[in-house]
Amino acid sequence: MRIGLITPDPGHPVLAATAALLAGDGHTVEVSDPRAGAAAAPAGAPADVYLLKARTASALELARELERRGAPVLNSAAATARCQDRTGMAGSARRAGLPFAATRTFEAAARLESAPGLPWPMVVKSRHSRKADLVARVDDPAGLRELASAWADEPVVVQAFAPNNGWDHKVWVVGDRVFAGLRRSELAPADGAPERCGVRLPDAWADLALRVGAAFDLDVYGVDFVDTGAAGPLIVDVNAFPGIRDQPGAPEALAALALDRAARAARLPAARGRRQSGVGRP
Repeated sequence: MRIGLITPDPGHPVLAATAALLAGDGHTVEVSDPRAGAAAAPAGAPADVYLLKARTASALELARELERRGAPVLNSAAATARCQDRTGMAGSARRAGLPFAATRTFEAAARLESAPGLPWPMVVKSRHSRKADLVARVDDPAGLRELASAWADEPVVVQAFAPNNGWDHKVWVVGDRVFAGLRRSELAPADGAPERCGVRLPDAWADLALRVGAAFDLDVYGVDFVDTGAAGPLIVDVNAFPGIRDQPGAPEALAALALDRAARAARLPAARGRRQSGVGRP
């Protein structure tokens, strides 16, 4: 089979390991640099499946073009884009009955200073998720003035700070495989505590992570939980196709998922043909 990687960085550890596994089994791995947008699509037939490890506008343009030509893309362009808007993310999660942090949206951080009913302390984030975006805890009006001055025109969301033990539960899902680790929260005081990999999640938390995939139509994704104690886990972020670094078994799971989706896509035209001709009907 032909497996395509949509990424500007094919040397990323999880992609490189996945590509090596696929190539070792006789499959062809093709890399499409998304910086050219739809122009990076192959002139001939697309690959049997694509892994979308990029979130830029040009990457989404390329993914949409490949989908238009009938190629399955994991994750889809629509699902990837959905995870970049934290306002839409919160709405989708709460409509699905997921325990997601209550979220308010503001057109610009400068408007926070005059907003009524702000929770203290609170977490302020850029509305649009990207590298080097805003994620900060704000404890008082003085801190808010400082933040609003530095990020005046930035569209933001506000969430009440949920008391927790200072650790983020980082959960990565590949198909139906769940991997987990603990990372010191970026909102907690830095203490040099190392990240912990291979953490065992409670079954209910793992089930909750899988529900996120169904709600957002994601195949490869990350979920950030905080443990609020008696109130249980609270989802604070969802990411399409995160790094999944240092998770034993993740490349194998990703390779298996790609091959499974490619095989399923190859069977679909034949199945449609049988239904249209009446073959196979009782």
